[in-house]
Amino acid sequence: MTYQVALNFEDGVTRVIECKEDETVLDAAYRNHVKLPMDCSDGVCGTCKGTCQSGAYELGDEYIDEALTDDEAANGMILTCQMTVKSNAVVSIPAMSSMCQSGPQETTATVTAVDMLSDSTVSLKVKLAQSFGFLAGQYVNLGVPGTDQTRAYSFSSKPGEDEASFLIRNVPNGLMSTYLTSQAKAGDEMKVVGPMGSFYLREVQGPTLLLAGGTGLAPLLSMLQVMADNGNAEPIHLLYGVNTQADLVELATLDGLTSQLANFTYTTVVVDEASGHSHTGYVTAHMDTAKFDINTADVYLCGPPPMVEAVRQYLDSEGLTPKQFYYEKFNPST
Repeated sequence: MTYQVALNFEDGVTRVIECKEDETVLDAAYRNHVKLPMDCSDGVCGTCKGTCQSGAYELGDEYIDEALTDDEAANGMILTCQMTVKSNAVVSIPAMSSMCQSGPQETTATVTAVDMLSDSTVSLKVKLAQSFGFLAGQYVNLGVPGTDQTRAYSFSSKPGEDEASFLIRNVPNGLMSTYLTSQAKAGDEMKVVGPMGSFYLREVQGPTLLLAGGTGLAPLLSMLQVMADNGNAEPIHLLYGVNTQADLVELATLDGLTSQLANFTYTTVVVDEASGHSHTGYVTAHMDTAKFDINTADVYLCGPPPMVEAVRQYLDSEGLTPKQFYYEKFNPST
């Protein structure tokens, strides 16, 4: 049996490798041409120390205390030369990817569909030329055809699929926006580089609150699909905020997820108070739609910087301290 192990490096690059059940993570990395830090490879020096952020694994008893103390092991620290995985896992490596003769994956993708979901949002679907591992929530750099420029976008699709999808904000005169709205056609090729970012789904162990602003919905859709595949039974609530009623997209997808995830609910919020929408204003005014204590929840937030800062200030002013709080800001490139 083989498992997927995501190696997260200090520079934000992630490499996903296949690891056999009886193979150490260090050996699997070398087999996948990723040279993780090491010296002795016998559990003596501690050079290959990292942290397992999720997943089941064993360390055995072939290492010495000077390499990894009991306290460190109890807190999730591992030696890649001793670690064998028993499930898919995420391992943090305290080194730059370039030091490990690794780096972002590069591949090409073929455009399969471009759809205007609203005046503000474009859906892009591409077929990847080869398998491309990533963690739900991460982003890649997409090359703009006909230029040497790239733009960063989060996957809205789940890992492991041949076709990847993205929600892209339609920025007036934006390089990617102009290409998508006036030039793109099926069959166009794009360069794909990544994945990157520390905003990704961790193991779900309790209530989860998702907060999206505009196309910040994309990585949260990816996370929700993974939760559905994993049969997650914990309460999950999504607050999805946009400026106008017409900006609401992917509602059919969200409705479908409510049937796949028994304890998933979502609330849409429209800033425009004249819209007649049932929830108007900003998402911070509707946090009570989550029917669980935010202090017990993991919170994932993705949106433009003003929204991210508003939520952070709201949590602070209300004395709310989520169990874990992960966020990602995005700005359109200029």
